[in-house]
Amino acid sequence: METRESLRGLTRRQLLSRATVAGAGFVLGTGFLAAKDAAWATELSSLKPGTFATLVQMARDIYPHDRIGDEFYVIAVKGYDTPEAAPGIEAGIAALDAAAQGAGHASYVGAGWERDRVDLLRAMEDSAFFQQIRGGLVTGLYNQKAVWPVFGYEGESYSKGGYIDRGFDDISWL
Repeated sequence: METRESLRGLTRRQLLSRATVAGAGFVLGTGFLAAKDAAWATELSSLKPGTFATLVQMARDIYPHDRIGDEFYVIAVKGYDTPEAAPGIEAGIAALDAAAQGAGHASYVGAGWERDRVDLLRAMEDSAFFQQIRGGLVTGLYNQKAVWPVFGYEGESYSKGGYIDRGFDDISWL
């Protein structure tokens, strides 16, 4: 098992060659998770890389936006990678994977069709785990200034004079 210190100074190619490819296009390694086909990666401290990959896929399935990249979902769920939150997240993802296996899939991420994953989420939507993730995503995903332009949101308007004189009635679709 490689330590973080032994991974320092590696090129991206060397780093990825020492990792394993998981479902949903993620590359797992010791203490990190990277996208197989994109230019993002994140270092993990408390969650297992497979758990975090499932959490990212779960976030994307709860709030699906084709025009928002996975890196924004990673930022939204990164707050769960703490020693305090990790046990509950690991248990919740284990339950989600068990439900997926009960439905004939290798794991939640291994369920190839979005519809199958959504059905699994619907079955557990009343659980405290699901509500914790869903609730955290509302602010974790939509409070990122980098995604606001995708939705046409310009941010707060108080510092710019308010909405009355600044775009209140410029909605073209009404």
